[in-house]
Amino acid sequence: MPTTSAMVTEDAAPDSDPMTRSLECRAARDERRERELVRTNDFYAAVLAMAGHDLRQPLQVIAGSLELPAQKLPPGPERRNLERGQRATAQLAEKLDQLIDALRVQQQCNSVQTEPVRLQPLFQRLARQLDDQARQKRIDLRFVRTDATVVSSAVMLDGILRNLAGNALQHTATGGRVMVGCRRRGAEIRIEVRDNGAGIVEQELAHVFEPFARLDTAPPAGLGLGLFIVERAAACLGHRVEVRSTPGRGCYFAIAAQAIDDRGVG
Repeated sequence: MPTTSAMVTEDAAPDSDPMTRSLECRAARDERRERELVRTNDFYAAVLAMAGHDLRQPLQVIAGSLELPAQKLPPGPERRNLERGQRATAQLAEKLDQLIDALRVQQQCNSVQTEPVRLQPLFQRLARQLDDQARQKRIDLRFVRTDATVVSSAVMLDGILRNLAGNALQHTATGGRVMVGCRRRGAEIRIEVRDNGAGIVEQELAHVFEPFARLDTAPPAGLGLGLFIVERAAACLGHRVEVRSTPGRGCYFAIAAQAIDDRGVG
């Protein structure tokens, strides 16, 4: 009888072991967190899809419907009203793009996959997207031809450069210059965006990547998310961001990414 009692006690011990119960509870919590993360990612994906299509499409229709009457109307109050509508539509489209970029960064940061990205097709696409904005301000926007390839994500790098180049156009006065190009530095390619705009004073330079940061020279309708998105996306990709500025002489931003040459990674 004593032997039997001892055996029963030993068999029952693992079920009541506090450490075992703790591990089981931790596993259950981890499983719940994983399910919540999947649901969150699904939510972000749904919002991205809606914003990218259902909201952009009517904006494009509105912009197109305002363009032709604005061209035909003679100078006067009616034409000025239409032009205000065009500017408001452009501002709304810009804010939408920034919000989509912020959601995309949040969604992709935990699962971003890098690959070889050729910069020239990226430059050509950005040049087409930003052409209207540059022409409206009569800014000389130049993308320097390149054969460089980097380790990155084409979608996220496109968002980074669109924000940097768009920011340069906003802060450059009519008749100014914005140049996008790249150069090799050892194992890295530095993708550079330069402008001869208002520049950033030293005390503001340390805060340019903070969310909702507003510079003194920023347009009043901006959200202050563009450079925050740049910094977060670059960090997700393992790229380095550099900024220099001289007030009254413009800004210099650079994204340093790992280069790929004909032999592979640089």
